[in-house]
Amino acid sequence: MFHWESLASVYYLGAYSNPITYIKLSANPRPTRLLTWLSSFISAWLSLRLLQSKESESFAETIGISQDSLENAKQETIRYAGRTLDLTLFASTRALDVVVGELWSRKRSRRVATEKWTRGESIISKLTDPTIFAASSALIMWAWFYCPSKLPKSYTKWISSAASVDSRLIEALRRCRNGELLYGKETGQAGLLQSMCADFKWPLEWGDPAKSIPFPCEMVHMGCGPSCECHALSRFYRSFQWAMATYLPVNLFAKKKDLKGAKSAFLSAARSSSFLAAFIALFYYGVCLARTRIGPHFIGKDPEARQKIDSGLCVGSGCFLCGWSVLIEKAARRKELALFVAPRAMATLLPRRYSMDKQWRETFVFAFSTAVVFTCVRENPQRLRGVLGKVLGFVMEGQPQ
Repeated sequence: MFHWESLASVYYLGAYSNPITYIKLSANPRPTRLLTWLSSFISAWLSLRLLQSKESESFAETIGISQDSLENAKQETIRYAGRTLDLTLFASTRALDVVVGELWSRKRSRRVATEKWTRGESIISKLTDPTIFAASSALIMWAWFYCPSKLPKSYTKWISSAASVDSRLIEALRRCRNGELLYGKETGQAGLLQSMCADFKWPLEWGDPAKSIPFPCEMVHMGCGPSCECHALSRFYRSFQWAMATYLPVNLFAKKKDLKGAKSAFLSAARSSSFLAAFIALFYYGVCLARTRIGPHFIGKDPEARQKIDSGLCVGSGCFLCGWSVLIEKAARRKELALFVAPRAMATLLPRRYSMDKQWRETFVFAFSTAVVFTCVRENPQRLRGVLGKVLGFVMEGQPQ
């Protein structure tokens, strides 16, 4: 039972000017945990509502509601929700990581205590973060290829810059998927890839889907020759150089300015650059595996089979393979990358805009998830993984437990 005499202290943590009240009870920790969760929930709810109250033109649509005449025509502006979806997904991802991680940790403790912890369970623990990253990367790359509107413009621009691919090639595969470009049939789509053939000095017949079934993999290689393996190695080399130009200066700035620091910065930059280069190379090689090396032997070589491969299987193969490049990174880095991309991958499965009458659902998910995270920080800060856990742990360090 709660006694006001047991109230030791009340603390406020500003979150968009909304207080979070922490009450410490002297006896049972459960009321403390509940009050921490409730105060965090209320604060998070009010904070997100404050953000959602700001109107945005990108989440509004003006429509006509009367078409009797131009003079009597009226317009109505409809507001949509979804501005804070990324923030909500970030919070919910962290909350899921906390809950699942805690349940798995307790299971592991029981199994180890009874000497029943198996090698298979140990492998699952080690592969969880790489699997999350690989699955998330697959969803993101699929969205970038076929539904770029589901990604932020900055995300799409960065991936396009890293991929360094001719937009006509992407458009051709998109048209294969939606049925505009059909192998063995004249659909008026030859001009798209024939312009690319002219630029690279290839035979114009390569770009005609009625004659070239399918268009050669050498076109995917964009001037690197007919070998899929040489193209993958070339992609790795070029992507490594591109990534090092970004990672090396950042790492040199962050490390100590001595020989040991310079060596550490170079090794760290080289590892991260190798990861990104392998990500890009595996994506392209996955496309080639489905189009040339493996796919035709299982699916077939007739026009219908080729259409099926280029309608999504080749891109899906690249999406599946690319994320496993994260195994190059250290375990701690894999964890950070998995938690970083998971919310973005989840966003590709949800509408970017939705009706305002459903906004309370998003607000509830955000408030619930934030409450879980903040309660975890108070109860077991080591459970919150990654940089966020360290930051929140440092912020909450001065708060009494």
